[in-house]
Amino acid sequence: MTRNLCVATVQFQHQAGNKDHNLSRIEHFARKAVTSGAQLVCMPEMCITGYWHVPFLDEAGLHAIAEPVDGPSVRRVASLAQHLGLAIGVGWLELGEDGRLYNAYRLCFPDGSGHTHRKLHAFEHPLIASGERYTVFDTPWGVKLGILICWDNNLVENARACALLGAEVLLAPHQTGGTNSLSPRGMKPIPVEYWEERHLEPERCKQAFAGTSGRAWLMRWLPARAHDNGLFIVFSNGVGRDQDEVRTGHVMVLDPYGDIVGESASLDDDMVVAQLDLSLIDTSSGRRWMRGRRPELYARLTEWDGTELSPHATRFGGNGHAKVSACSSE
Repeated sequence: MTRNLCVATVQFQHQAGNKDHNLSRIEHFARKAVTSGAQLVCMPEMCITGYWHVPFLDEAGLHAIAEPVDGPSVRRVASLAQHLGLAIGVGWLELGEDGRLYNAYRLCFPDGSGHTHRKLHAFEHPLIASGERYTVFDTPWGVKLGILICWDNNLVENARACALLGAEVLLAPHQTGGTNSLSPRGMKPIPVEYWEERHLEPERCKQAFAGTSGRAWLMRWLPARAHDNGLFIVFSNGVGRDQDEVRTGHVMVLDPYGDIVGESASLDDDMVVAQLDLSLIDTSSGRRWMRGRRPELYARLTEWDGTELSPHATRFGGNGHAKVSACSSE
């Protein structure tokens, strides 16, 4: 019997610190997703609180926008999920029960339950801690989901670990594109004027979004995560200016062969809906290759070799000083 899941993924330009505005956009797209027949909608990373202003905040500024998982913003989304009968995934700056701050993502189910993932490789601020566990869970539709936030997806081990834990669909919320990669062949900033003048010169902006600082960068690795692990991937992203950087949208859904089954090329806020044929997973190349694994050979994968960075050194140079650039795999 064929199993199916209808999903939606969203790109929108958030406003820094303006939770009411951001929540209104979340509600707009949630209602649109229901009308389109979706059972689940994936919003971008930190879409409630805003994203790239965070590195410039002091401790008081961070705590001013942070909320616990049972705070008013996530409660509002959870209530909307129950009202619409739709699972809604949203990102925000979490104030944990341990008093620490986390870049977190919550999937709110229609029955009032939910699951929270804390970014494993947080780099946005020295005071934001990294999560310590994978987030893979059962759903009301008989599908097992996993969540990895932005840079989490760049490390091949994380997607494989989620697949080995049973994930069939991976939610991948991002805020990426137009970053100043440390690699000479990585992403580079997209001039802010390209975005600001997009209505005058739309092709210039579209080409930049589709190029090596946007979609072409994603195509280097995102299809491989889906293909090699036999996963559907639901990629969400910001779009437009975010402080001094420009997010490049191109939200998409990929199947277990790494093929795109739905994508947006819009320069505006947008949503993509895709029907997932889950029967493709078991016969995919990635799942067949996983069944051929020889774990007795892989002890080296869990050993430190002395070159690993501390969690914040990913983007903070190992010394606590921000190298201000958003997610990059290079």
